[in-house]
Amino acid sequence: MMMGRRALVIAAAASVVAAGCASTSAQPPAAVQTSQKQSAGPSRAGHSHRAGRLLGRRRTEPQLPRFSARASGPLSPRNLPFSWHPGCPISPRELRAIRLSYVGFDRRAHTGLIVVNASVVKQVIKVFAILYHARFPIMRMEPVDAFSGSDPRSMAADNTSGFNCRRAVAPGPPRWSMHAYGLAIDVNTVQNPYIEAGVGVRPRAGAAYVNRSDIRPGMAYPGGTLVSAFNSIGWGWGGYWAGSPDYQHFSVNGR
Repeated sequence: MMMGRRALVIAAAASVVAAGCASTSAQPPAAVQTSQKQSAGPSRAGHSHRAGRLLGRRRTEPQLPRFSARASGPLSPRNLPFSWHPGCPISPRELRAIRLSYVGFDRRAHTGLIVVNASVVKQVIKVFAILYHARFPIMRMEPVDAFSGSDPRSMAADNTSGFNCRRAVAPGPPRWSMHAYGLAIDVNTVQNPYIEAGVGVRPRAGAAYVNRSDIRPGMAYPGGTLVSAFNSIGWGWGGYWAGSPDYQHFSVNGR
């Protein structure tokens, strides 16, 4: 049942995106093709193979299709069955679903879906265009509704997501998270865990990435591709939070 509901949620969001959306490219992502330079050498059997090994074959990156991003029109409650509910600080009509290209850890092009505030659509597209062209790897990108609105489940799945009407996971009196306004994005939640003081690492798999000096693909760090991309649109990074750094978190005001 959960898998069926998840498929329905993603299908509903996709139908909204397809209906009357603005695109940065008329060419949607296509299948990725790989290329490899061929070494010249004698045609005698066996000798060509040995020559190739001696000369060396330079491995090239897979050729990527053109970056594509398409934003939907205003959403409705049926598009956000788990992530929105009455009493949230904004209405679904203030949100947009963006279907866009990203590069996976397999170095190939994929298409993801992210829900954000309508006011930051252009900024978000700019960030992910930068990441795409830099071949910054992203594990997966689905709306939190695909995880029944559960932030812990989304994080455990190493999911990159935006809107989720929930309270901030932080000390002090309850307050809305910037995700509840569609003004925050979490990227590669395993490679960039939230280290909550007195509680531990979220998600658990993120414990392997607590040592931030050991830089690996998909990680956020000062001066790196991911942090620089969000800096270019003026967004702040949770990795700078004292005591409880949230390495996955980027928002319009840094909170």
